[in-house]
Amino acid sequence: MAESRNQILKSIFARRNATLIPGAFNALTAKMIDDAGFEAVYVTGAGLTNAYLGVPDLGLISLSELATNVSAMRDVTDLPIVADGDTGFGNAVNLTRTVRVLERAGANGIQLEDQVFPKKCGHFAGKAVISAEEAVQKIRAAVDARRDPDFTIIARTDARSVLGFEAALDRAHSFIEAGADVTFVESPTSLEEIETIAKLPVPQVVNMVLGGKTPIIEQADLAKLGIGIVLYANAPLQSAMLAVKNTLDHLKASGSTTGYEANLMPFDERQVVVNKAAYDAIEARYAVAE
Repeated sequence: MAESRNQILKSIFARRNATLIPGAFNALTAKMIDDAGFEAVYVTGAGLTNAYLGVPDLGLISLSELATNVSAMRDVTDLPIVADGDTGFGNAVNLTRTVRVLERAGANGIQLEDQVFPKKCGHFAGKAVISAEEAVQKIRAAVDARRDPDFTIIARTDARSVLGFEAALDRAHSFIEAGADVTFVESPTSLEEIETIAKLPVPQVVNMVLGGKTPIIEQADLAKLGIGIVLYANAPLQSAMLAVKNTLDHLKASGSTTGYEANLMPFDERQVVVNKAAYDAIEARYAVAE
């Protein structure tokens, strides 16, 4: 089953029709992405760091914490999963283990970036990148480490914000030569830059971040350019955070949820989302007769 998911993910990128992939910050979000009819799940490193640890996206999540969440997501969805592997959690040796651990946990592709470890959110200031030579060697290590050749290696560069757009394009070309299946030039600042990125010879990722460095561009326009996938990595998290804040403000101010019911998922619908009926069926099947 894992191999077929790997092939499905590769085919999604290969279509180059700007397939939307939302970010999941826990297993519940991954299942809701599946239920909503999307074709794949992106495990957002920033969202996971915010939601699981309650801290900023500053390289604070660990490989074991990431793998635990990927595994939990795999248990509740059959969709292909792309895991945000950050920098691979160190050098080429660490990255080799990262690829193997996440592939074993149930991911079907991994995104790896060329920032200095510990990394920062791609839309934060103050980033730094490793040398192009080291970055290329790490991508080669990732390609060699995967067990299934259809496991997708997504090579991201953050050089656009550090060294400039041309340097970022040069790195993307080098990553392709090193065997990356997909490249991802983070934080382009204009539609014109995205148009240039789309001309690279492998499928591309564009990340739409509300309030970030890249302008929000409609899916149809990105599809015309031939972008592979469009990430909305943190839109689900941002909406959830606002909903939680509004609910807590209301509860604090009023002392109850009276009058606020329309903003809350009904109890019965909540049980549908978490597939309680399936667990009830298991319980009934194996119940001991009294």
